[in-house]
Amino acid sequence: MENFETSAIRTQTERSQFDEHSTPLYLTSSFIFQDAEDMRASFAEEKPKNLYSRFSNPNVTEFTEKIAKMEGAEAGYAFATGMAAIYSTFAALLNAGDHIVSCQSVFGSTHTLFTKYFPKWNIETTYFKAEDAENVEQYIKPHTKILYLETPTNPAIEILDLEFFGKIAKKHNLIFIVDNCFATPYLQQPIKYGADVVVHSATKLIDGQGRVLGGIAVGKEDLIREIYLFARNTGPALSPFNAWVLSKSLETLAIRVEKHCENALKVAEFLENHPNVELVKYPFLKSHPSYEVAKKQMKLGGNIVAFEIKGGIEGGRSFLDKIQMCSLSANLGDTRTIVTHPASTTHSKLSDEERNEVGITAGLVRCSVGLEDVDDIIADLKQALD
Repeated sequence: MENFETSAIRTQTERSQFDEHSTPLYLTSSFIFQDAEDMRASFAEEKPKNLYSRFSNPNVTEFTEKIAKMEGAEAGYAFATGMAAIYSTFAALLNAGDHIVSCQSVFGSTHTLFTKYFPKWNIETTYFKAEDAENVEQYIKPHTKILYLETPTNPAIEILDLEFFGKIAKKHNLIFIVDNCFATPYLQQPIKYGADVVVHSATKLIDGQGRVLGGIAVGKEDLIREIYLFARNTGPALSPFNAWVLSKSLETLAIRVEKHCENALKVAEFLENHPNVELVKYPFLKSHPSYEVAKKQMKLGGNIVAFEIKGGIEGGRSFLDKIQMCSLSANLGDTRTIVTHPASTTHSKLSDEERNEVGITAGLVRCSVGLEDVDDIIADLKQALD
């Protein structure tokens, strides 16, 4: 593998007759064939060729190949959104009667898949808590097929030991799937630790500028083949335009994420010393319970800082009302710093007990630290906390 930054910049589609330096947009729904034999051989997959942009497209292929190289994966398939990637991966690899073992702190929509939709097809999920990770084997059943993790988790910023879970998955012959969205392939490559499939919402740090939606799954060729066949027939394809934007974004991923992490660590250190903050969770703070694991498997700590404000739900609402520069938004991984208070917004319909189950306490704030001058970010947080 070339060095990370070189792969991100130099993996490109073949140049056209115009000798362009930057990859052009291939805004076409379909592709033509030279004759009957060309068409037959292409549909029989005897030759690599784009048939239809729901299946493949040069812009989408370029983006997919870049992520696969960055993650050290054999193959990949790109989707319209991160949730399309997650749903399609599970739907392609699971059968009725199968069982999933998952960390409890997962993205809200993933939780909804596990608890509302998959049971309709007789697929059940058992959650384990991050602090109970060493006992995960007790949740594995004869019909368990998938071991699923986020690390860092959303929004509790828990760190799970990829090496440990990779060994468990191998021992029990499970498909090991990791949502690597918060870390990006720049900070962490789960495949090194035994992951079979890695999924991303490319909408977040991979785009990094809050412009387009996208998702991707990369991993073992035989598993990706199943995911591709499912997606080819169900249609959650990434648009060529969004793929073109995301492929361009990858050219600056390393340099952007370095700066995000530098800013986030300074923000976390500031918050840890503020009298109105009870608790701060950031992977590269020594106070994080899994600091040593984070240092082992991540290059830097990421751009998400979670902290507990004194005053519960009202404290959280008051903080949001006082924010001036930072954005109040549901997105993350943007150039602009974003703050959210899950208990009064995204998770407000859950009971206190349900919120606590997924690591969302009343005063929890998730801060996606952006690329503004860090002194300005801290000044805004300070005046809202004071």
